[in-house]
Amino acid sequence: MALILADAVLAQSLGWAYVLPLLAVGLKSRDLRMRGGDLQLACHRALVSSIGATLPITSDLTRRAAYLQAVVPKLRAKGAGDAVALFLSKDALSPSIALSDPVAGIGMSDRAARRFCDRLVDLGVVRELTGRDTFRLYGV
Repeated sequence: MALILADAVLAQSLGWAYVLPLLAVGLKSRDLRMRGGDLQLACHRALVSSIGATLPITSDLTRRAAYLQAVVPKLRAKGAGDAVALFLSKDALSPSIALSDPVAGIGMSDRAARRFCDRLVDLGVVRELTGRDTFRLYGV
């Protein structure tokens, strides 16, 4: 919990809009037993190693999100803009639950939501995350 809070403080001090798990991923349990300068050095090493692993992932997600937004005019489905906004705000979505929910304001039928997600996969802007035939989850 302390590492997540440390990542939140780091993000806030750098003026970031989102928290990235840099310290929580990079620090080992043995590093947390250190004190003083050794702990500070371990934190610096953790940040450098985590940033090296995080940058390619964030650049890929940024590129995919921009491409997803660029594809919106090509989509003819009712509520496509709202569905794309939902994809950009969530890690993973089930088409039958998220896109068919009238509370979310999209209100696609189950079949239309599945076809919409399959179309996004065909365009290469969304990935099917589960690898299953039923109860699929999709994400950027």
